[in-house]
Amino acid sequence: MKNMNTMMKQAQKLQKKMLKTQEELAKKTVEASSGGGMVKVIANGGQKIESIVLEKEVVDPEDIEMLQDLIMAAVNDALNKSQEMVSSEMGKLTGGLNIPGL
Repeated sequence: MKNMNTMMKQAQKLQKKMLKTQEELAKKTVEASSGGGMVKVIANGGQKIESIVLEKEVVDPEDIEMLQDLIMAAVNDALNKSQEMVSSEMGKLTGGLNIPGL
């Protein structure tokens, strides 16, 4: 029974560390770009887009599809980088264990 109590305390301690890490990650950002830097996207560790910056030269009313593709590429790259950042930080806490939902 003592072993079970020790495991529960360790689990609670890990949960607190994970919550703190998640809060810290929500404040960290990653940046991605496309079109040679013409479209820049910043995302945070909470998987939220914080900003999108477009250079004037990339806005061509005759080619909206290109602009949409550049935005989509930059957003997807930013979200992927954000997910990698979160996975890396959480992996440090869990010792590389693959815990569903993290």
